[in-house]
Amino acid sequence: MPKLDFDVINLGHGSGGLLTNKLLEAGVFDVLKNPLLDTHHDGAVLEMNGQMAFSTDSYVVSPVFFPGGNIGDLAVNGTVNDLAMCGAGAQYLSLAFILEEGLPMAEYWDILISIKNAAQRAGVQIITGDTKVVERGKGDKIFINTTGIGAIHPRADISMQRVRPGDRILISGHIATHGIVIMSVRQGVEFETTLTSDTANLNHTVLQLLDTFGPDIHLLRDPTRGGVATVLNEIARDAHLGVEIRQDRLPVLEEVAGACELLGFDPLYVANEGVFIAVAAPAAAEAMLEKLRSLEYGAHAQIVGEVVETHPRQVILHSQIGGRRVVNMLTGEQLPRIC
Repeated sequence: MPKLDFDVINLGHGSGGLLTNKLLEAGVFDVLKNPLLDTHHDGAVLEMNGQMAFSTDSYVVSPVFFPGGNIGDLAVNGTVNDLAMCGAGAQYLSLAFILEEGLPMAEYWDILISIKNAAQRAGVQIITGDTKVVERGKGDKIFINTTGIGAIHPRADISMQRVRPGDRILISGHIATHGIVIMSVRQGVEFETTLTSDTANLNHTVLQLLDTFGPDIHLLRDPTRGGVATVLNEIARDAHLGVEIRQDRLPVLEEVAGACELLGFDPLYVANEGVFIAVAAPAAAEAMLEKLRSLEYGAHAQIVGEVVETHPRQVILHSQIGGRRVVNMLTGEQLPRIC
């Protein structure tokens, strides 16, 4: 970490004057250096052709550091993944910080390095941004906003209108891990093995699937806040169809399932950060599953259910003991500030 004169963020770092310039020059502009950011302008000028996707999100996770990541890589991965769910490869991100007075400079630096590394892994450039500082007690260390833009894959046709009866529902990996990791830090829950957040960039995995199965991928969603149950209910509601899933096919780590039982949570409602749901044409589903399992972040993928004409606007779970129950959308806030 370079010498920044102060050990903690203070209000002068948000004044727009000398301290702001020192913070940006020795931090953001140096760490995230690229030709578009190097102009040090309030915006960036881009050359774009074809269909583009655009997404923005804000990150307020507490705690800001957690096993497997921190708010910095979470912010990059989250917006990269939102673009991937549109069938787009992220190309450019904006980055905006709201820093609380008193944030240790060492923590800020660690977050900045995590942002750099996450952006490099995702293959995305951070090209513009903003920094503000609020008084002590008016924030919670650091909040981050990222906005992303990227080109739609030429074989992508992702739309709720393309969901049809018979379509299979795939989940790319273990569910509920991120939310349980965050909750375990807050509650002091210990695991027999090292459990870490699943935060990851999914764009490379999704783009490789689109290369092979483009027209057969009808819908993509990432089940972050509200979890898998909320996404499936949105599909049932907006497609005016039913959804059926099987409990014995849901990929859940044993430690996560145990923690959910201990804390009184249903894994279907717990947040994820490195998992996506794909709705695929039935004829291509098995081949797509095989391909997904060969890709990064897809080793534990499963076909968990299908879209049906019966019970429209409802999600039905077939339990391991042969019963059936309705899976409703999450009401209220189960796990606050998980992203």
